[in-house]
Amino acid sequence: MASRMTSPSTSDPARTAAFDVLQAVRTRDAYANLLLPRLLRERGLSGRDAAFTTELVYGTLRGLGTYDEIIAACVDRDLSAVDPEVLDALRLGAHQLLAMDVPAHAAVSTTVDLVRAVANEGASRFANAILRRIGQRDLAAWIERIAPDPQDDPEGFLSASRSHPRWIVSALWDSLQAHRGAERAHRDIGELLEADNARPGVTLVTRPGLGDVKELTELGALAARYSPYAAYLAGGDPAALDPVREGRAGVQDEGSQLVAVALAAAPLEGRDERWLDMCAGPGGKAALLAGLALERGASLLANEIAPHRAELVRRALRGYGERALEGEGTGSLQVIAADGIRAPWQPGSFDRVMLDAPCTGLGALRRRPESRWRRVPEDLERLTRVQRRLLSSAIDSVRPGGLVAYVTCSPHLEETRDVVRQVVKARRDVERVDARPLLPDVPDLGGGPDVQLWPHLHGTDAMYLALLRRS
Repeated sequence: MASRMTSPSTSDPARTAAFDVLQAVRTRDAYANLLLPRLLRERGLSGRDAAFTTELVYGTLRGLGTYDEIIAACVDRDLSAVDPEVLDALRLGAHQLLAMDVPAHAAVSTTVDLVRAVANEGASRFANAILRRIGQRDLAAWIERIAPDPQDDPEGFLSASRSHPRWIVSALWDSLQAHRGAERAHRDIGELLEADNARPGVTLVTRPGLGDVKELTELGALAARYSPYAAYLAGGDPAALDPVREGRAGVQDEGSQLVAVALAAAPLEGRDERWLDMCAGPGGKAALLAGLALERGASLLANEIAPHRAELVRRALRGYGERALEGEGTGSLQVIAADGIRAPWQPGSFDRVMLDAPCTGLGALRRRPESRWRRVPEDLERLTRVQRRLLSSAIDSVRPGGLVAYVTCSPHLEETRDVVRQVVKARRDVERVDARPLLPDVPDLGGGPDVQLWPHLHGTDAMYLALLRRS
């Protein structure tokens, strides 16, 4: 876990667990959404304690940029000179003081105890002084002090007040402008960043042919707005539901479902027998596509370059039985581990290809808030190079007349429109298809032909879809 573990005897278990998750995120590049549920189980935290820990972890990670600015205003040294473990504890304390319904004395005293457990008495006195200074103002007053003037520096103001790195604010603003126009982008950018900072709900997906939405609604979920396979879970652990436990349903963002639904719904002339999910891990889209393919008597090949992620795909398909593990031919499912750029299959083998390309993940910051602090602009050059090569391979893999869905969980223009434009321009055998009519129940899809979903407009991750036909 962390480099030094706190002791439950000197700090309460809920805050200790939150601290250990922050430590793992910082020191081991762990993802909170993967680590936290396991930690809650291992430490026997449930009910109110689990809810408190969850809010403390995710709220602190989302607000980390703002909290660091506030802490920096309260110390007499650069933050890089503060012990990282002490700084993590101060961030947890700041979130309790400024954004949670925790009495100030409790937020301060428990955080000081935490610092004493992981550092020393001197550090605990330092933390006590800093936290008392933080508690002298509410969050709005602190933002007024630390953020630039919104008229002089709107991106800087949004970065400080909405806790996003400036380069991400700029990239999201550019994408909004490209898809929705300058006036709408100026109006929407704050709402988009706020949506990134809001706690997302749990969206379930039913596996076609194995279950239906009615089964989920009878268990207390609400039928979703857009995807015919989705339901919103009001509360509780989805893994405790029989359909999820038995593989008839899963957890999947509605936007992720919609791009798969769009590919399956697109009109196709001629043969429709072989489908490919080219970068299938961890398997959510593959499981939905598998059900849709089997309903038509088509086969699905799910490919994933990393063997351990290929195994996750197999688990996602487990509800379909032995066909999910091996087999070839009509109505079969197969999972392999291979490099999609150096494809082991013959060119023109498939009728429909899903390419959910590796990307920055800027469209899922509400679910993985730590990603905003890990990603840097330099990541784009490497990723877009891979995305272009994968998209070219995907087009090669589909037959003439077949369809490719290029998908990213990022609205960044360099990963979306620019990649598609560059690949299409370099080839003579591909044309763009308007994807908007394939999602008739989804409003506000912009000017097309591609689709960009938004958290603040659609309640989904910011999924991007471009639909291409090989000519």
